[in-house]
Amino acid sequence: MNLKITCHHIDITPSIEEHIRNKFNKITNHFSNVIDVKFTLTVEKKMHIAEATIHLPKYDIHAEASNDDMYHAIEILISKLDKQVIRFKEKSSDHHQRESRKSKKEDLI
Repeated sequence: MNLKITCHHIDITPSIEEHIRNKFNKITNHFSNVIDVKFTLTVEKKMHIAEATIHLPKYDIHAEASNDDMYHAIEILISKLDKQVIRFKEKSSDHHQRESRKSKKEDLI
């Protein structure tokens, strides 16, 4: 997995980079097939904006969050991405297998 962090109008500090890596582990616990991740951190008129794009097999996920504090914006962004990854994982699982299991149980009853 490649993790790329770019900044506009702000310098990246080791603590921000470490914070992103630690928080992103939450997403990799749910879905380990992440190919590439791009974070973009910007500052516009006292608003800190965090954007991210996750490249998954056959699918891309994008989210954006803004707040007065960069660390809080990153946390909001990670929670949005986490929800989207969980939703993608649920959709990508084969629903027909679950339906066939249910019908087999009903046949046994």
